[in-house]
Amino acid sequence: MFRPKLPDTPHVPSITTHIPQDHAPAPSAGRSVAPFVGVGAGAVAAVVVVGVVLTALLAAVAVSAVSVAIAAVVLRSLVTGANKL
Repeated sequence: MFRPKLPDTPHVPSITTHIPQDHAPAPSAGRSVAPFVGVGAGAVAAVVVVGVVLTALLAAVAVSAVSVAIAAVVLRSLVTGANKL
């Protein structure tokens, strides 16, 4: 009742050919590599993100250190200039 009606197909004779093979098939590894490729891509993406974040933090620390050093030189010159007067 609920089965679809398929059209009748004419019978086509099948032709089988035998191709001799001189070598044995290669043995399979037994385990797929596909899951590990996904894990490797995720690990690479995580390492890249962590590297970018650490580089940005290092740049921020370097800019802060340079600005503190410049401020220290300016304040030192102001203090020594005030003591001479």
